[in-house]
Order: sequence, then structure tokens, then C-alpha cells
Amino acid sequence: MARDAEQTKRRLLEAATGEFAAYGIAGARVDRIAAAAGCNKAMIYSYFDSKDGLFDAVFDEQTNAFFEAVPFDASDLAGYLGRAFDYFEEHPENLRLSTWYRLERSGSAHLAAITEVNDVRLREIGRAQRDGEISGHFSPVQLLVLVQALSAAWHSTNPELGPHVPAARAARRRTLVDAVQGLLALK
Repeated sequence: MARDAEQTKRRLLEAATGEFAAYGIAGARVDRIAAAAGCNKAMIYSYFDSKDGLFDAVFDEQTNAFFEAVPFDASDLAGYLGRAFDYFEEHPENLRLSTWYRLERSGSAHLAAITEVNDVRLREIGRAQRDGEISGHFSPVQLLVLVQALSAAWHSTNPELGPHVPAARAARRRTLVDAVQGLLALK
């Protein structure tokens, strides 16, 4: 019976997503990934060359899924933040992988692709400011950093605050959207 290479790759990517999200790159184990995917760990090296190559494939897939699911609109930064928050609520592994990437891989080849997306976003924010669609109180980079940080704020807060965090997702989302709207109201 011939192997289905695409199906095996898919199983490896799914297993690796969970493993990398839970343990990061350094803590992830190819043995656990292979076992979860139901294949031999040699397949990881065959398809992805290395554990780092597998992480790159997972990170690329997750980043592209985020970009596709969460369209950026410089004239509606509050809406963008809300969509990003919703995505992280529904796909916490994406946020965890991004955190591991920042901790363990910043400066890697992925940096160029992410830099390109951020450069486009910065230009779009600058254009929206020049066109009077949004406030120019903050520079484009300040706004982008604030929006990105706020979109993950509830997910990255200290666990000790847990009992005080609003249980309702809508309340947490509203807080973040209101915060960005407040930032944009500054003249």
C-alpha cells in the first residue's frame, strides 16, 4: 500500500502544532510528534529536514492562516483588534506559537516575511492618518504596537489576575476595542 505523503505531512503538521505550542522549539520532541502523527520520526527529517524545518512549516502555516482570517484595515483598527482577539480565543495555539517564535527564533528567515507584512501595515496606517481617517496622535509604529499588544492582552496577563478577569468573552473583547477607540480619539 503506497503512502500518502500529503496525508502524512498533514498529520505531522497537526501533531507538531500542538507540540510546539505546548513546549516551544527547544522543548518539543520529535519522538512525541511522530508518535502523535502515527508515523516514524524519520518522516519528519524526510519531509522537513529538521525539527527547525518542521517548526518553520508550522509557523508559516499558522501565520498565513492568521493573515487570511484576520484582514487588516488601517481605517478600522478597533475592528482589526477585535478580529485578532477573536482569532486568538478560537486558536490559542497561534498566539502561543507566535510567542515561542519571538522567544526562540527572532532574527530567523521568517523575520523578513513578517517585516514585509508589518511594513505594509505601517504604510496603510500612515495613509489613513494623512487622509484623516484615523488620529495622528501616535506614529504608525506606536499604533501598530499598541493594537498588536492589546489584541493579546487578556491571553498574556498574569494568571494571578484570573479571578478578576471578566469571564464573558464579549466583555473582554469590548474592553480591548474600547481601549483602541480611546487611543484613536486622542488628538
